[in-house]
Amino acid sequence: MIFPTLNFLLFYLVVWPVAWGLALLRQHTLHKLAIIAASYFFYCVWNWKLAFLLFASVVLNFAAGRLIDATRGGTRLWTVRLAVAANLSLLGFFKYYGWFVDSLGELLRSVGMTRELPMLEVVLPIGISFFTFQGISYIVDLHRGDLDRSRKLIDVMFFISFFPHLVAGPIVRAASFLPQLETPPSPNRVFVGLGMILIVWGVFKKAIVANYLAVQLVDKAFFDPTAFGALDLWFAVYGYAVQIYCDFSAYSDIAIGVAALLGYRFQRNFDQPYRAERLREFWRRWHMSLSSWLRDYLYIPLGGNRGGELRTYRNLLLTMVLGGIWHGAAWKFVVWGALHGGVLAAERWIESLLPKPAGVEPFWRRVVGVLLVFHFVCFCWIFFRAEDMTRAGEMLAGLLDGSKHSTLLTRFHVALIAFGLAIQFTPSDTLQRADRLVRRLSPWSLGALAGLAILLIEAIGGDGAAPFIYFQF
Repeated sequence: MIFPTLNFLLFYLVVWPVAWGLALLRQHTLHKLAIIAASYFFYCVWNWKLAFLLFASVVLNFAAGRLIDATRGGTRLWTVRLAVAANLSLLGFFKYYGWFVDSLGELLRSVGMTRELPMLEVVLPIGISFFTFQGISYIVDLHRGDLDRSRKLIDVMFFISFFPHLVAGPIVRAASFLPQLETPPSPNRVFVGLGMILIVWGVFKKAIVANYLAVQLVDKAFFDPTAFGALDLWFAVYGYAVQIYCDFSAYSDIAIGVAALLGYRFQRNFDQPYRAERLREFWRRWHMSLSSWLRDYLYIPLGGNRGGELRTYRNLLLTMVLGGIWHGAAWKFVVWGALHGGVLAAERWIESLLPKPAGVEPFWRRVVGVLLVFHFVCFCWIFFRAEDMTRAGEMLAGLLDGSKHSTLLTRFHVALIAFGLAIQFTPSDTLQRADRLVRRLSPWSLGALAGLAILLIEAIGGDGAAPFIYFQF
């Protein structure tokens, strides 16, 4: 079930009144059970058998939380370590088993050893990366004291399974979300206007910008880079940068909006990342729930910036390589993560050698910084998007091949790319300003206006609803 579809709309039109009806009647337990049931139905639409894995993850983390509460000292620490290891083992088996066996087979063949390795047909459960990280968040937040106590099974199940963030994030922190379950949601904490705006804005970015760029430009160019000219490939790379931003930020916006209309708050996940002047600033703005998760649960436990510069560079590189592997079982993701980690370390090293600027940096330096960071990120996106390293090499070679004329690029593609980049530089509070305007409307007028906008977007958009990019992770 995909967000901007009729099926999801019908699903939500049932869930929303039932959930609010139970909340307003102060039937808090029934309210939670209704949303949990809806979340499992939402997940079972893809594959009902894998819902048992989701439930197993819930039980694992619930039981670990109880043990952490009941133990102290070394026993408590080992409980945390074993619980985190169990979560990562589930993720590792389902996501990386095939890659590990293939890579081991290639290694053995390269040294002249031929072995028949056991190969199981493992189905990748949708959203496993996201609900695994949320389970780890529960365990670690409890251990660190960010959560005051372990929670009941129903609350842990609600937290991990909640359908708006279940399959593609944002990665919700236990310490920020679980306290919201202490009391029934209140209409006073629901930002209806902002929720509607986020949903409509997300549907527009996905159905118009991301889908058209994907189908008409990016997919064709990356499928066979040798068939197109350098201009086509350059704009395909820029197009993918806009596509992945509009696609993933759209999912996050819709998820945040859908949760907000149910009375629950998620953190912001994107903050105009392509306006970043430094690569580390890019990672503060891009997929913020993941980058902050990697910082707090991986980079800092590795040592962070403690222990000297060399260890800091090592920790940056390890964090980004592991972040790359989190995205998928392929060497292209290792390369993508290593490039980001290496340049983050190099950026830190170079800045340590230069004098700190006094006051505000000159405008021209800021522009140069934005251009350098954006083009480096685009360069890395080539590895992220390409089918494999061979296709990435063909793409890079084609960017430098001026022998072919452009046959793919159109003015419409250029306009979409320009729009996707222009919205990176609008005032950061644009959505809040729009929220203040729509607050003047009555709820019925607001609902009718939002429905009309979505119908218009669907009419303009292409046929069907393409899966969101991050569903594969």
